Amino acid sequence: MTNINVLDPGASPLDYYGYELRRLRETAGLTQRQLGEIVNYTASLVGQVETARKLPTAEFSERVDAALGTGGTLSRLVALVMRSQLPAWFQQVAELETRAVRIHTFHTHLVHGLLQTRAYASAVLGALDETDLEDRTAVRLARQRIFEKSEPPVFWAVVGEAVLHHQIGDGTTMREQLAHLLTFARNPSINVQVLPFSAGAHAGLQGSFDLFHFANDPDILYTEGYGTGHPTANPDTVKDCLLRYDHLQAAALSVKDSAELIRRVMEDRYGEQLA
Repeated sequence: MTNINVLDPGASPLDYYGYELRRLRETAGLTQRQLGEIVNYTASLVGQVETARKLPTAEFSERVDAALGTGGTLSRLVALVMRSQLPAWFQQVAELETRAVRIHTFHTHLVHGLLQTRAYASAVLGALDETDLEDRTAVRLARQRIFEKSEPPVFWAVVGEAVLHHQIGDGTTMREQLAHLLTFARNPSINVQVLPFSAGAHAGLQGSFDLFHFANDPDILYTEGYGTGHPTANPDTVKDCLLRYDHLQAAALSVKDSAELIRRVMEDRYGEQLA
């Protein structure tokens, strides 16, 4: 157990957050209980965050910022904290997501993490290991805050039709996930295309991949294995996958037709109409 008296703010972003939270609270002359009452959290939770035993959430940070008049200090820190809790091999990818101006993804078996609902993400992450599942799910969902930036990246996702049928979690989880994908039809910055079974052999048969595009840096290709990630800026490899992505988008249904297919699978397979 970490002792707040010896908490080293330089040890990790989580330790720094806890150190700053305690400093700001004490500067305001509040006890943990008093702050908890103001922001509608328990004193115990405030104490756990201050001692780096509990991950702070975005909502917790926003409430404390408002209560202590910090000017958004903790809300800015929480993104760094969450990123630091990702597996070491994935932290570089999360950094790419925050810097990219455009992201193109192709996935054959899962909804991309940036588009997952809480229940779907929890079911994926808990498939073999439920240790700290709530925190790990929160860390994954925190990546989605890139879409809340003043200039969010343009995101294109091509997903295999199998993604719609492969039940992750229970039927309610899948209904919510597919309904969530349908909400992006009103967001021109987030586009989802389905590669139908009828496409047959296609340019993505070698597996899933992500392409990151930047304002002033070379494009980066990212592929993933079991517990490993493989980013590369090799021009020939990136060029090959850019061409593959063009062919995948051409073979996929349009954004409008994809939404109709997602809706149909949701209603027929998971039994609930979407108003």
